Amino acid sequence: MSYYFSKKIDLPFDDAVEHVTEKLKERGFGVLTEIDVKATLKTKLDVDFRNYRILGACNPPFAHKALLAEPKIGLMLPCNVIVEELESGEVEISAIDPIASMAAVVNQELAEIASQVREMLRQVIVEI
Repeated sequence: MSYYFSKKIDLPFDDAVEHVTEKLKERGFGVLTEIDVKATLKTKLDVDFRNYRILGACNPPFAHKALLAEPKIGLMLPCNVIVEELESGEVEISAIDPIASMAAVVNQELAEIASQVREMLRQVIVEI
């Protein structure tokens, strides 16, 4: 079982970040955090790295349901989506599969929530 969904798109990196953020918003997700890995590695380690952005996406109604079903599930939230520029110059968007990330938690109610969120994130990837 793969732990993510991904798709390569034909957009410049910054446009791809904007585009995926908008697609997430259309599905009820907000981006709570944005980590610019390239800038962070340059600042902290003085190393060069490709364009790589981690978006911490959250759908508040589903996050609330998940927290009610499993109080410590916050350790696995938000759902990460990455935008990365590959060596070929292509841009790839990847989203975590919530079912895979929450597989260690035995809770049927949470599994149902993860399944719904999985489908929403999968649709974001399909639509970009």
